[in-house]
Amino acid sequence: MQMPDRRMFFQINWGLVFLTILLFAVGMVNLYSASGSRIEGGFVLSPFYQRQLVWGLIGLCVMVTCMLIDYRRIERLAVPCYVIVLFLLLLVPIVGKTVYGAKRWIDLGVMNLQPSELAKFAVLMMGAKALCRDGESLGWKRLAQVLSIGLVPFLFIAKQPDLGSGLTVLVLLGGMVLFHGVKWRVLRVCLLVIPLVMPLGWFVLHDYQQERILTFLDPTRDPRGAGYHIIQSQIAIGSGEMFGKGFLAGTQSQLRFLPEKHTDFAIAVLGEEWGFAGCMALVTLFCLFLMAMYSTVRDAKDRFGSTLAAGIFFYFFWQIVVNIGMVVGLMPVVGMPLPFISYGGTALVVNCALVGIVLSISMRRFVFKS
Repeated sequence: MQMPDRRMFFQINWGLVFLTILLFAVGMVNLYSASGSRIEGGFVLSPFYQRQLVWGLIGLCVMVTCMLIDYRRIERLAVPCYVIVLFLLLLVPIVGKTVYGAKRWIDLGVMNLQPSELAKFAVLMMGAKALCRDGESLGWKRLAQVLSIGLVPFLFIAKQPDLGSGLTVLVLLGGMVLFHGVKWRVLRVCLLVIPLVMPLGWFVLHDYQQERILTFLDPTRDPRGAGYHIIQSQIAIGSGEMFGKGFLAGTQSQLRFLPEKHTDFAIAVLGEEWGFAGCMALVTLFCLFLMAMYSTVRDAKDRFGSTLAAGIFFYFFWQIVVNIGMVVGLMPVVGMPLPFISYGGTALVVNCALVGIVLSISMRRFVFKS
């Protein structure tokens, strides 16, 4: 790996670096609390936060490595990485590890690998490679070619089943398509047809996925079953009021009323302990994080770099909006982690790698012109 010119380090998006580390630090503090449970003998901690700290150190190394590598090399690696990820997705039904009725992980002994997280990374690279060929708006043929890049892994991921990760693949690719541009006649037909076709998706959903949508519309219809998660989450956030109950003082989380408190519902723990003010502070951090990333999208000097950065922007934007929306009851529960806050080793390393790629694009924006 060739080291970049020292002058490039002055062009690094240091605001993005600082916000990434700050978000991870907030996630670690929140995960420490989410790992704890109050029992009769005192306070017991699960090892989740320790594992996340190890993954965070690995992610930091990955982020620095991706930053030092010229992002233009990614274009050459896109096809082999995409093929490898498809192979891993094919292996999941055969050798995958089943957790809570879903087969999404491959047990490697020392760790569990989640190929659906790697699929997001592979689709980003392939999507940017396909879209940077020319600057013309997409017609029907080119649009179908680009969308097929995300549709194939989506079908594998939805079969696991993991609808949240599958939809993330499609949405981030859709964001890249909109950023690149679509011919008006194509966009007009899509805006008319998609709302008409979407209700048909109800019939291909699993029973539990249909139940999640019905529970989203009325959580009280099954308060001890499908609606339990969202009801306890809303109770936890609401009981935090303006400034919260204090660190490690949340009753819903510490007394184990709140399920999945270290993964999908991590922000409910933060809302109970730090209140509305704490949640708004976290949302502000995420907004600044996205703004720092958008500045790289805007300033990138070649089509591949700007398209890739735009895809990464939509990747984070979608996950942040959906996770917060489902925790407060504005969206159905789809199993979407909150970047840098929710527990998950594979997801954390992928997030750090994507930030590293954006930093690579940022520090090389004056090296050449398109």
